[in-house]
Amino acid sequence: MNYELFIAKRIIAAKRYKSSISSPIIKIASIAIAIGIIIMMISIATGIGLQKKIREKIAGFNGHVQITNFDNNNSQITLKPVSKTQNFYPKFESVSDIKNIQIYATKAGIIRTSTDFEGIIFKGIAKDYNYTFFKDYLTQGKLPNYNGSVSNEVLISEEISNRLHIKLGDDFNVLFVKDNPSKAPWIRVVKVVGIYNSGFQDFDKNYVIGDIRHIQKMNKWNSNEVGGFEIILNNFDEIIPKTKEIYQKIDSTLNCENIVEKYPAIFEWIGLFDNNIYLIITIMILVAGINMITALLVLILERTQMIGILKALGSQNKSIRKIFLYNATFIILKGLFWGNLIGILLLAIQKYTGIITLNPNTYYVNKVPIYISFNYIILLNIGTLFLCLLMLLIPSIIVTKISPVKSIKFE
Repeated sequence: MNYELFIAKRIIAAKRYKSSISSPIIKIASIAIAIGIIIMMISIATGIGLQKKIREKIAGFNGHVQITNFDNNNSQITLKPVSKTQNFYPKFESVSDIKNIQIYATKAGIIRTSTDFEGIIFKGIAKDYNYTFFKDYLTQGKLPNYNGSVSNEVLISEEISNRLHIKLGDDFNVLFVKDNPSKAPWIRVVKVVGIYNSGFQDFDKNYVIGDIRHIQKMNKWNSNEVGGFEIILNNFDEIIPKTKEIYQKIDSTLNCENIVEKYPAIFEWIGLFDNNIYLIITIMILVAGINMITALLVLILERTQMIGILKALGSQNKSIRKIFLYNATFIILKGLFWGNLIGILLLAIQKYTGIITLNPNTYYVNKVPIYISFNYIILLNIGTLFLCLLMLLIPSIIVTKISPVKSIKFE
């Protein structure tokens, strides 16, 4: 058969085939693909977004990796100081991909007002502190400045502010118990210059950010002694190998711990999100594939006579199968187009408005966080198209089983 004539007949057949396809079948198949891609996009965007946001908040209060004295026994409160004179401070040159290294110290205290009192953790920081995290969650005031002499400026959470009725610009007393309980506690009068709300209530209800020099003075440390070092990495995904590398570079008297090891329960919980994402993607692709298989089988049965005529004219099974697969590809692409359009629109609305909220006591965030990356969107579309077409190869084999003589008589 002449090649041009064969192509012409295929085009005519395809057009006749397309015009005779029942509209409900096309709509159902396309809608199934669209709904599947929307659900998959939402599950990935919210799952990864929640993981990133929780990790970001934990790192904001602790850094990614902490270097402390072994004698502190992983306590949240600094017990033994560390010398600030280290070969890795102020710049960790022997380990790559470190964004910042900063000193800190913590001490338990009690906020005392005229009507209330509350136990807190006073976290002392210095001028080398990276304020990127608190800039994003600052709701009132400004960030404290510790570049000059000892400062009484502090940063408190919105939760502490509301619970103890402490407003921006107020002064309040913080009591620190001495090693000898029989002696009167230290009292520091501090001033609120900024209020933050991270939405991570486990930290918001406890932490007050202040000048590290107050802790050094109360603990009778010299200016060269600190509670430890916080290291912020450029890439969280490298936290495990970087922790090992850092540990090998520091003195044997120092301990090195990352936030995954420090808060295992939280990271095990958010690690389960990956399993949920994989499960949802698998179910949605199976549902979309089954819908496409059903649609293709119906279409093949509807065009049995056309298949018989094409075979009688000399068309090969492979060529006829391609006609149906081409039209199935059109249906899949149509569903992907509308699914991507609606999915990206919904994600953008949530990302910039935060219309859907969450309980921070359960999820550590007050609204559903969204992570949008065109890399995963492209991969998701390519994967869906490929797997659906792969699933359609088997039912398309039915074309090879159709007899030209019987199919032409088929009605």
